[in-house]
Amino acid sequence: MSSIELTPSQQTILQELVNLYKTAETAVKGEEIAGEVDRNPGTVRNQMQSLKALQLVEGVPGPKGGYKPTAKAYDALEIQDLDQAADVPLAHNGENVETANVDQIDLTSVHHPEKCRANISLQGSLSAFSEGDTVTVGPTPLSRLEIVGKIDGKDETDNALVLTIDDMRAPVAPQTE
Repeated sequence: MSSIELTPSQQTILQELVNLYKTAETAVKGEEIAGEVDRNPGTVRNQMQSLKALQLVEGVPGPKGGYKPTAKAYDALEIQDLDQAADVPLAHNGENVETANVDQIDLTSVHHPEKCRANISLQGSLSAFSEGDTVTVGPTPLSRLEIVGKIDGKDETDNALVLTIDDMRAPVAPQTE
């Protein structure tokens, strides 16, 4: 667990930098981050100075410059950057999202049969997702669990989608004697 305390704004901006850097694999411009998190580019630049002072962000000068997350940024966001991580697919309104991978599934209220909810933590940007969109998560590697639901909200601080679950299924394992 990281000992760095980030403000919600810093955490959102840093998370988006990590998301954009993962797909671009090159320095990310502050304006691009600002557009994704719906903030003023000046606000993002100011926050980046604070994040650089915390050694979470590296500035890259020049015309192709921008910002890169440091290894310490992944620790601060509690992101495991596993080389051999299993892919847990995500579909958005029936289309596979190639730039996102499910990091964690937290079933928050399975005890209520009519309002089963889940928080789906992602590695990837949340910007394309809107309330009411249909999302399919999985199948997961081990249990082959698949969850289908509608987006109730987004938790940009934790880079998670809040779903109301419409269907949840996993194949039944054959009985062994």
